[in-house]
Amino acid sequence: MARPREFDREAALDRAMGAFWSKGYGATSIEVLVARMGIQRGSLYGAFGDKRTLFLSALERYHQVVARELFDALEAPGSGLEAIRRFFRLRVEAALDRRRPAGCLVTNSAVELSRRDRGAAARVGGSLVKMEAAFRRALERARTSGELSPGSDVRALARFLTSSAQGLSVMAKAFPDRAMLEDVVAVVLAALESGWPATRRKRVGKEAS
Repeated sequence: MARPREFDREAALDRAMGAFWSKGYGATSIEVLVARMGIQRGSLYGAFGDKRTLFLSALERYHQVVARELFDALEAPGSGLEAIRRFFRLRVEAALDRRRPAGCLVTNSAVELSRRDRGAAARVGGSLVKMEAAFRRALERARTSGELSPGSDVRALARFLTSSAQGLSVMAKAFPDRAMLEDVVAVVLAALESGWPATRRKRVGKEAS
């Protein structure tokens, strides 16, 4: 009896990640995955499970291979503000890298899956929670070292930076222009370095007057 065809699992997973990243979850059929990954349908199911399970594995692979450099930048010892600046410089360079699909797999998937698959969307949301936590740790280092005022609201700032990072990815899909993206980053960093918000602000809505 013939042995099953062997293949490089990580290389196949990288190709699946690229398919989901470039086409989106819904448009990436099993046929597309089989062709892109260069394996048989039976090998795909045997090694990775169904399409949804493969997507979740590809999302984890994205964190390990693509997003690691960004998170490493935030976790680097030393200046917290410099770590954040480095993160956004890398984000712009990644957005302009024509060898990669447009946008960010996490951002693209968050938009697509928010109503379609709550379970998968929750996994994607977990990625944003990790980013917020990494920003917060960098901000706490900055506050401790005096780069930010003692009263700086690092939780609100971390959420602002997370939202800005995702918005930058969305903008880069439509306008992959370096000057435009660097303008956005400059304003984000200027807001951060100005010390806003020094204290908790009133929430938007009926509480604000």
